[in-house]
Amino acid sequence: MSFRVIIPARLSSTRLPHKPLADLHGLPMVVRVAQQAQRSAASQVVVAADDASIVQACRDHGVDALLTRRDHPSGSDRLAEACALLGCSGQEVVVNLQGDEPLMPPELINACAQMLLAQPGCVMSTAAHRIRP
Repeated sequence: MSFRVIIPARLSSTRLPHKPLADLHGLPMVVRVAQQAQRSAASQVVVAADDASIVQACRDHGVDALLTRRDHPSGSDRLAEACALLGCSGQEVVVNLQGDEPLMPPELINACAQMLLAQPGCVMSTAAHRIRP
């Protein structure tokens, strides 16, 4: 199974400014998210950030990162730019992992990629969990 994980990260959050750089036990949140993704079967994990401070924080901790435009209206748009910058083919599976999910199990990332590989007509998927009262 071959897939990439791209983590869109935006510095200007309205609810929590500088959220990707928020300290979680000594590391920026986005780095914690990337570390979880690196435990998956992904062939590549890349943070796609709108600010050089995020890119630098990632690189300081051995995480691949690239700078994207600031004006994207959504993380999906940031992901699309990152795919273009990375030269992703239209046939590749790319898992969009949110930059504020540091507890995402690597097994769930793998399961999402497997589902996309098994359903070639499916162009995107969102991992979800049923909430029971």
